[in-house]
Amino acid sequence: MVIIVESGADEQTVANLIDKVRALGFTPHPIFGVEKTVIAVVGHKTQEKTDILATMPGVQQIIPILKPYKLVGREVKAETSVISVRDDLDIGGDRFVVMAGPCAVESYDQLSQIARYVKQAGAQMLRGGIFKPRTSPHDFQGLREEGIPIAKAVKEETGLPFITEVVDIRDIEMLHEVADIYQVGARNMQNFALLTELGKVDRPVMLKRAMSGTVEDLLQAAEYVAVEGNAQVILCERGIRTFESSTRNTLDISAVIAMKRFSHLPVVVDPSHASGHDWMVPALSKAAVAAGADGLLIETHSRPQEAMVDGHQSLTPASFKQTMEELAAFCEAAGRTL
Repeated sequence: MVIIVESGADEQTVANLIDKVRALGFTPHPIFGVEKTVIAVVGHKTQEKTDILATMPGVQQIIPILKPYKLVGREVKAETSVISVRDDLDIGGDRFVVMAGPCAVESYDQLSQIARYVKQAGAQMLRGGIFKPRTSPHDFQGLREEGIPIAKAVKEETGLPFITEVVDIRDIEMLHEVADIYQVGARNMQNFALLTELGKVDRPVMLKRAMSGTVEDLLQAAEYVAVEGNAQVILCERGIRTFESSTRNTLDISAVIAMKRFSHLPVVVDPSHASGHDWMVPALSKAAVAAGADGLLIETHSRPQEAMVDGHQSLTPASFKQTMEELAAFCEAAGRTL
């Protein structure tokens, strides 16, 4: 259930409510919104306990939540959450955020060169895989530990915040010094042990939708992170597996709209993995803006033909620059800045 707190309630009144919720055996999750403060209450609800809470000072209304995701739904928070990556960069606000870079970190020279040109083109974040979960165990698995000092050096040189994938609980602490956002890949969307541990980290988590996962599956996965105390979750639509063979996956653009309706979490789109073709990425990026997404995750490479991973879906410097220029007009039409 959700407790809607009266607009005029002071801090002590809210604190008393939280204490009462705990005393009744519930777990409180206060959410301080722009217009209202609400307390999401998790636990076994009885009418007697609900009646006790309803009589507490500062309670405006108690609303039962029927959906399986209690903390990430719009029922708890009407306005979209704004996730702070650092003081000068938020995701979910008026600014449309583009995270660009190689699928995999291959070397210092490679990452440094790509980082410089994506920053010059207007990207606000650098992406790059250090640990790579691959379908085949014989494929390149990333530089792993050797990639961390490379990413750290490039991050410091360019000033770009860095997003990278975490594939194992044991890697969370190792990546902490370089990852401004932890990315959970599609294959790990329902790795509940990993999600639970990321819920204990004070750092944003981007959660990719699994290839065969529903929107509700994704939201319940996000709930695993939120229920542990980390509300800094970003949803990512990266395409689903369908019968269509002309694309690597199928970008479910309607899912972006559904996520924005059912959840207060910001949503980004990965047009690179969704299509598997570099020539599709610009158009799908524009579609994401039109659908109401809050950002993009785009793969780029200086020499896609030589890329160790996913070169066929990576934009060249020139095509990325052109895409960013074209996106600016779409963002303006959607009431966003780039």
